[in-house]
Formats: sequence, structure tokens, C-alpha cells
Amino acid sequence: MMLISETKDIRIDKYLSAKTNYSRETITKMITEGFILVDGKIVKPSYKLKENEEIKIDESFTKTTDLKPSDIPLEIVYEDEDILVINKQSGLVVHPGAGNYDNTLVNALIHHTHNLSKIGPDTRPGIVHRLDKDTSGLMLVAKSDKAHIILAEDFKNKRIHREYVALLVGVLPTSKAFIDAPISRDKQNFQKMSIEKGGKEARTHLTVMKKYANYTLVRLVLETGRTHQIRVHMSYIGHPVFNDPVYGQKKATEFGQFLHSEYLKFHHPITGELLEFRTNIPQEFQDFLDTLEKTNS
Repeated sequence: MMLISETKDIRIDKYLSAKTNYSRETITKMITEGFILVDGKIVKPSYKLKENEEIKIDESFTKTTDLKPSDIPLEIVYEDEDILVINKQSGLVVHPGAGNYDNTLVNALIHHTHNLSKIGPDTRPGIVHRLDKDTSGLMLVAKSDKAHIILAEDFKNKRIHREYVALLVGVLPTSKAFIDAPISRDKQNFQKMSIEKGGKEARTHLTVMKKYANYTLVRLVLETGRTHQIRVHMSYIGHPVFNDPVYGQKKATEFGQFLHSEYLKFHHPITGELLEFRTNIPQEFQDFLDTLEKTNS
């Protein structure tokens, strides 16, 4: 659907709720997930329209509520009747969104099981937290609603311990660092995040694992879980994650950014048992490190 704005200084969510059959809540979700564009750009629901702006509405949003199972291979690290722990491969989007409705982790999950929590949006059954498309590693999934509610609270109250491994561009001058820099949506590009005064608090602990000639391998522990937090923080300190074209340099290989969720520790939401999981970095990541080792020696 295509509309041309006939007025100005009115919020887009309010304007479209009057001009279409969608509820304001649905319109907000569509805008946030990129299904509505203004002159080809993603905007906020609070964006105030100008006259004669082109509003493009991707009506396939309604199709995403009717999720289809996809036979995508999953590496299941742990599973019981309440939770799943997945080792997500790089390149896999977590949930359906604009332009990708059938080839996501959610589609793979509903192919694997009919038992996923129903807390939250219809397009995200079981999803308690996310990893970026090109970030690999451990992810928690809720199968029961009770588990979902408890895990969401545990994430909110920082009771779930996560550690990441990343290869950064350049050589860090120190062996440890603590980045405490607030993050908010980038004002120039709504698809990116940036360091902004007044943004949401974001804290990352960094420990150097290995220094190479032009790179640094680091371990990262998150205190908070903001969108793109590690990638934004690493770019902010001048050492972006290798192969991240959004916050760093141009893409050097076909593999995604060299960022892996390696370690996860939490109490089971139902039994209270302390669970710990660790996974190896992807083979492409390891192969590149092996190459660096050879040139380093």
C-alpha cells in the first residue's frame, strides 16, 4: 500500500490509524520493525509527517502472525519441557521481520517443537532475548509461559551471566577495559544505535585474551543488554568488531562479524538448578585466528 501524506506536523502512527484499518498498536509494531517507510526510510512512531511524503506500507506484516515452520538445522545444547539453549549459527535472523518471514530461528523452532511460550508478540514465540543476525552462539529460549516470565525478569535484573568472544580491529593498549556509555537509537539512521547522552545505560567489561599484529581477541561480559551493545561500544573505543560493516570497516569476508556468545550461566527458571554452557567459536572464526597465529609467529 502506498499513501501520500496530505497534512503535516501530525504523528505518523496517529495519521495511519485514521487512514488505514490497522490499530495504532499494530501500526507502532509495523513502524518499529521496518514494515512502514517514509520516503524510503525507517522512522519512529512519533515521527511528524511533512506534506507530500511517500508512505509505503508492507502489508505482509499480517502474514507473519501465521508463522510457518522451516526445516533449518538447529544445534540444541540443552532442552527440557520449559527451556531450550541454542547455539545459533551466524547469518540466522532470530525472528520474522520486514523482508524475512520464513527463514528465521523462530521458524526453525516451531519446526522443532509446538511447545513455545506465547508471551510477547505473535512473531516471537519463545524469544526471551536476541542475538544479532551475524552474531553466533548461545541463546536461551522459553518453552513455557512461566519460564518466559521468570527468565525475562532474570535478564532485567542482571541475574543471567553472559560472556562473548570477539576479534577487534587494531591492538588495544591495555589488558582490560570497562566501557560505561549510554546507548540510544541513532538520530541519523534509525537502523543503527549510537552513544548518546541521555540514552539507556550500557556497561561492558573487556579482557584481552590475545594480541595479534593488527587485531585483538577479547572476552566481553555484559552488565546490560542493549541492542548492538558490544558492536557500538567497541566502535566507540576505536576498535570495532572485525568484519562489522555497520559499525566498523567494510566487510572483509563473507562470514558475519567476529562476535560469538560463548558462555551462559543462569538458574533454571523452574527447578532453580544452576546451569552453565560453553560453546566453541565457529569454524570460520577459528580458521581466521589460525591464520593470524601463523603470521604472528
